[in-house]
Amino acid sequence: MEKFSQFRDRGTQIAPFLPITPPRTTLQTLTGLLLFLLRLPLFLSLLLPYLLILQHLPIPALLVLRKAILWSVLLTSGIWWIDLQVENVKKGSLSRQPKSKLPTPGSVLICTCTSPLDVLYLSAIFDPVFTVSAAGRRRVREVGVWGAIMAAFAPPSITPPPAAGGGTAGGGDEEITLAELCKKYGDTRIIAVFPEATTTNGRGVLRFAPCLDTLPATVEIFPVSLRYSPADVTTPIPETYGYTLFALLSRPTHCIRVRIGEVLRNDDDPLIPTKEEEEEEESSDSDTATDEFARGGGGGAGEKKEDLTKMDKQSRLSERGAEALARIARSKRVNLGVREKIAFVEAWGRNKRSSRF
Repeated sequence: MEKFSQFRDRGTQIAPFLPITPPRTTLQTLTGLLLFLLRLPLFLSLLLPYLLILQHLPIPALLVLRKAILWSVLLTSGIWWIDLQVENVKKGSLSRQPKSKLPTPGSVLICTCTSPLDVLYLSAIFDPVFTVSAAGRRRVREVGVWGAIMAAFAPPSITPPPAAGGGTAGGGDEEITLAELCKKYGDTRIIAVFPEATTTNGRGVLRFAPCLDTLPATVEIFPVSLRYSPADVTTPIPETYGYTLFALLSRPTHCIRVRIGEVLRNDDDPLIPTKEEEEEEESSDSDTATDEFARGGGGGAGEKKEDLTKMDKQSRLSERGAEALARIARSKRVNLGVREKIAFVEAWGRNKRSSRF
């Protein structure tokens, strides 16, 4: 993949947008095809009723049923082993730890964005309110489970993608700040945020959108990293519906490594944008970056210094969140973002078209 070397981070040489395709022998391919054909009807018979009906019924008594169906979907997919670790908690002692070590209603999850399986797992564990972030924007869009799954397949965009079907009762095309969303749900729901604003292959943490900066200091923020083995179920290339479904159902087993970091808070005053800043934000297509990253080299090295200073003010909490995600995921931060992902997808498409001739 040397032809895509310009989309590697200059400091770490990590390529977070390249798809990961583990090799398969002929026997593994044939066995995988048989598993796929056997699992597909059961997988769809469990997932579709949930997406079409159950997720829209806000009945507390159905919460256990919804989670049971989601766990059945994960088991049908071959996800039989989940390695869960909490930062600074020894294995086997989680049940003896205070509740503050784990997310509770009223807190915010900042999650790595690698696969539609992120949404299914988080729904089965936390039943959160999902949001879709956009590069360079403080506002997010509230979506349902189906909308969050489709966002994992969506092409990268500077502006938020149109809301997919299956949104929550409060979702739709309207954008809202995380502070307003926390006030809306109070202590009744957890809110899940994917601040990278696009998917990766899990090998690096992208620049964050500044959506976290409006959060008040009272809100607990938990970094959550999800990594998959094998990693071919990640979706760094958009609209790979068939390939991802086959990769998921054709493997005998998958493993999810879940890491939950220590609580973060917005110790700085929350940044409330003025009307002029909101108008400028809507008309701007710039990505987030920081002075530190600009010095390190990478996709944003050509930004103007005054723009970087402004973006740094918007991204103080994002810097800490990205560091925490990289630490618990045992990966590195990269100076790449949505703008570079857009260029990569265009180059990937041109390469596929030229390879056909």
